[in-house]
Amino acid sequence: MVHRSGPATSHASALATGPVRTCIGCRTRALSGELLRIVISDGELALDLRRSLPGRGAWIHPDLGCLSKAERRRAFARALRVRQPPDTGGLRGQLEALVHRTTGTGHSRAGLDERKQVDPS
Repeated sequence: MVHRSGPATSHASALATGPVRTCIGCRTRALSGELLRIVISDGELALDLRRSLPGRGAWIHPDLGCLSKAERRRAFARALRVRQPPDTGGLRGQLEALVHRTTGTGHSRAGLDERKQVDPS
């Protein structure tokens, strides 16, 4: 019996935890369940919350800071392979509404990390 190490072993562990994608804003890798998929629908950027819309998708954290970084870097045009940088105004509104519903405030995901933890003892 031959024991293999290297890419095959790390690939098997990645399958156990789920698919990994890269956020186009902060360029960090995360499980696809932690990121939002964005596609071009009818010529405009749109959130694909069900992850079922056709076409190439770009992945981003549900964080307005990551959206700002992606806009500055013009990452949407590269990730979605379009010639002209798409307008992100509508997407920003959708993301702000989603963040507001999720956190109960208008702050980004970073605000969640600042909560005080309660000692269970």
